[in-house]
Amino acid sequence: MNIHEYQAKAILNEFGVPVPRGKLALSVDEAVAAMDQLGGKIWVVKAQIHAGGRGKAGGVRLCRSAAEVKAAAEDLLGSVLVTKQTGEAGKQVNRLYVEEGLDIESEFYLSLLVDRETEKVAFVVSPAGGMDIEEVAATTPEKILTLAVAGDQVSESESRTIATFLGLEGMQVEACATLLAKLHRTFCDKDGSMLELNPLIVTGDGDLVALDAKFVADSNALYRHPEIVDLRDLDEEDPREIEASQFGLNYIALDGHIGCMVNGAGLAMATMDIIQLKGDKPANFLDVGGGVTVDAVCEAFKLLFSDNHVKAVLVNIFGGIVRCDVIAQGLLEAIETHPMNVPVVMRLVGTNEEEGRKLVKDAGLDVRWANDLDQAAEFAVAAAKGL
Repeated sequence: MNIHEYQAKAILNEFGVPVPRGKLALSVDEAVAAMDQLGGKIWVVKAQIHAGGRGKAGGVRLCRSAAEVKAAAEDLLGSVLVTKQTGEAGKQVNRLYVEEGLDIESEFYLSLLVDRETEKVAFVVSPAGGMDIEEVAATTPEKILTLAVAGDQVSESESRTIATFLGLEGMQVEACATLLAKLHRTFCDKDGSMLELNPLIVTGDGDLVALDAKFVADSNALYRHPEIVDLRDLDEEDPREIEASQFGLNYIALDGHIGCMVNGAGLAMATMDIIQLKGDKPANFLDVGGGVTVDAVCEAFKLLFSDNHVKAVLVNIFGGIVRCDVIAQGLLEAIETHPMNVPVVMRLVGTNEEEGRKLVKDAGLDVRWANDLDQAAEFAVAAAKGL
């Protein structure tokens, strides 16, 4: 689950991680009032959306007067920011964060994530902070260090390795060790899946400060963190994803043309991959799971049929725990209110396969049947292209 920058910084502050002073603003007047309360001579007005690349999109404004803060707030609130992560549709700005301006001596990149190879929490750091880390990885990979924490805490040698890689010296090495320990504790105690500081800065006074922060909580651990669940901003989420979550469906909207319904994350990923190999892109990731009900399948089909981007639907079910007749019955119930206005390709294999096929055929539905995944993907891509 994603949260906003100001919420992530509140969590970091709770664990003693240095962050700039700032205040949330939901209106222009609140932004100007926040500036007055913070004091100082320089302020930064930041759009709060669940996407990176805000600075390049004009969502971060440096201001040196009340007039500039007001103008920035007026310009940003209600606007739509388009970044690499938002897609062409962009995201509307409904919240601002007004921060004190700091004297920046140098910038670094630092993040924590779960390293699946080592099954440990890992730090990813780079002296090339404030930039797209993907660009750094592509052009100068030697500027990135990944270090998995061996134990339950960051060791002295691990802290020194990171500090040295970042080029820190003197008292900053000790400050870095303290910071890393606090970040590691934050990540573990709050069940994070990703914590990113880009940039982590050294101020003119030599202090280490998290100038920007992004925190993603592990959705599977949210039952332990009602305080994080309370931070959820539904305005930042795709309405289809919200609706799907209410029925226990694992749904993520994408930018392709083939609507996918699959059971099992591995099979879903394989289905998405082969769709791209055949010349198109998936419109979604949709894993109905193992214990899916007819009602949930019905809602899943409704999501696919109501998506204007979907040009064809590919159903790829390998029935083990999931029964193929449940999938078929869900389709029949869905079309009572959401007609099949796009071609549907079905591959039903496994438990109650014949029963499922019979339900669809007896209903007289114009479904194209596939014998295997390769054929199903070919049929779906061709159908999406009107062939």
